[in-house]
Amino acid sequence: MGVTFDDVLQAREKIKDSVVFTPTIKATRLSLHLGIDLYLKLENLQHTSAFKARGALNKLLTLNEEQRKNGVIACSAGNHAQGVAYNATRLGIPSVIVMPNGTPFNKIKRTEDFGAKVILHGNGFEESVGETLRLAKEQNLTFIHPFDDEAVVAGQGTVGLEMMEQVPDLDVIVVPIGGGGLIAGVATAVKGINPDIEVIGAQAENFDAVLAMREGRAFTGGEATLAEGIAVKVPSENDCKIIEALVDDIYSASESEIEEAIFDLLSDEKLVAEGAAGAALAVIKKNIDRFKGKKVGMVLCGGNIDSRMLSTLILRGLVRDGRITRLTFEIDDTPGQLSDISRIIGESGANVVEVIHQRMMQTVSLKRAELDVVIEARDKLHVADIVQTLENAGFKVSTLRDV
Repeated sequence: MGVTFDDVLQAREKIKDSVVFTPTIKATRLSLHLGIDLYLKLENLQHTSAFKARGALNKLLTLNEEQRKNGVIACSAGNHAQGVAYNATRLGIPSVIVMPNGTPFNKIKRTEDFGAKVILHGNGFEESVGETLRLAKEQNLTFIHPFDDEAVVAGQGTVGLEMMEQVPDLDVIVVPIGGGGLIAGVATAVKGINPDIEVIGAQAENFDAVLAMREGRAFTGGEATLAEGIAVKVPSENDCKIIEALVDDIYSASESEIEEAIFDLLSDEKLVAEGAAGAALAVIKKNIDRFKGKKVGMVLCGGNIDSRMLSTLILRGLVRDGRITRLTFEIDDTPGQLSDISRIIGESGANVVEVIHQRMMQTVSLKRAELDVVIEARDKLHVADIVQTLENAGFKVSTLRDV
């Protein structure tokens, strides 16, 4: 496969009236906190809340009448699925999507809402794709690969064209890598405009197959990741050739780093991002010296994160910041203790969220009790002040991190 700059330009003309020309905005608060000039390409505002709609549409527009009538099939953990389903239904093309078991419910439902028939099979892309190919042959469906297809890669490259139009003086662009289609397309586009621009790839440590290939080591990952959209064990060889030629560096981020990055995007910029986009910001934060003094673009590739997972992530982020903290007390089992504690916390400017008062399941002596109080505070320093005030009042108290 040899996707060219002209291929990306042609894809742009074909799909421009049917995809969202998403904004590239300055991440003002993140720029301030990180000490860099950061710009975000908001593909979470695409029709399907992810960039995948671009490549899917470009591929669908290459089908002949017989292929359109027979229908298409795709294998995807969600974003490619929605891109294919949305555009296929809009074009009057039947679609079948094979998803791995364990795909977040929101992605399954949204794919079905776009008109596709969803089949769950396998425990990952590699297992699911075999069933997809079997069904494609059996039912005479056209298989639309999520990343190993010239038309798909060219469609994804339109993200890079738009970024260069919107912020033409970018020094570096950071792009998540799963199978390689997005970064192969973006690198082809931006290097075609400015050969000196740097393109940096971002992977999850648990699925760093492309980085492993570049470093000449065996890929041994494959554990669960928050960035399921880039959880690919076997990237495209064709895409990797483009990556090797055009991508300057590749870095990876841990699960905790990705989680914190998603929280940062939500907290600082009020943007909902999925794990793959979190990996890009996590890589920037982890290697911040690499980006100092440069105008940095980042592809916020999608916002399809499960709502339950997001709610848990938010709470965990608040705990990390000290804005929600559990205080554990060992108190005398006498009247008035809880009232005094609540009064001190309230007078200190914090709010009591939850109280758990136990007498039975504990290790303290019979005439004493354990008390857990969850509070909402401003930050860690505020919590430290509250703890000091409680200790000065004679209470034995520890925080969540102390116990």
